Amino acid sequence: MTITTGSVVLFDYTLTDDEKDIIDSSKDGGPLAYLHGEGQIVKGLEKVMEGKKAGDTFSVTVSPEEAYGLPDPEKIAEVTADQIEGGEDLEEGMQLEASNDEGEQIVVVSKIEGNKVTLAGNHPLAGMTLHFDVTIREVRAATAEEIAHGHVHGPGGHHH
Repeated sequence: MTITTGSVVLFDYTLTDDEKDIIDSSKDGGPLAYLHGEGQIVKGLEKVMEGKKAGDTFSVTVSPEEAYGLPDPEKIAEVTADQIEGGEDLEEGMQLEASNDEGEQIVVVSKIEGNKVTLAGNHPLAGMTLHFDVTIREVRAATAEEIAHGHVHGPGGHHH
């Protein structure tokens, strides 16, 4: 069976950056499952998955525009440490939950200079070219329930 909209796909992957440093891998957690056509994985990878089948192995390079986008300067804010709960314990690289008009958002403490703290709300991989090495493990038709819920059930998905 080939991958089309409405397929459930289980795949192993290793994600690296331009320097070939590993960013993420499914080696420890087992294959990742997703419902094809629902935008659950980055656009550039999902496009290449179309038409593949179990056992296929391939590498793909995904541009920032088809992955997590380019960094948005609007999502960077400079605040003072006393505006943040627990501000005296901040460290660069920490993730915090921030509230804005659009709801909750994860921001990263990108820089601390004295009492000035720079918070970045862009995805940590925004602006990066991503390199995926992929092995397709399984392809099956999604159940009516999975399609209705918009995600995979069972191994690698929700509702274990």
